[in-house]
Amino acid sequence: MSLDELWNLHEEIVAELIDRIANEKARLEERLRRIEGGDNVARLRRPYPKVLPKYRNPNDPTETWSGRGKQPRWLVAQLRAGKKLDDFRIDRSPKQKRR
Repeated sequence: MSLDELWNLHEEIVAELIDRIANEKARLEERLRRIEGGDNVARLRRPYPKVLPKYRNPNDPTETWSGRGKQPRWLVAQLRAGKKLDDFRIDRSPKQKRR
């Protein structure tokens, strides 16, 4: 093949690849739109129930902790001062314990 023929072949291949890439990109974007659009209900995250607080700061009753995750600073400071975790437990009536 001559140099001109090779160059024309190269341009045809590049054009074909550009078309294929554009088609594949459009196909993937459509799939992404369907996934993000909520068409797939099974992938929705389930709602978690509200967790009631189990521990309360005696110095500031608005500060509470459910016992999950990292311990709050006020609790860590009190525990370092020698207090026990049960000292901060919120007493619940039998009706509230059933929740």
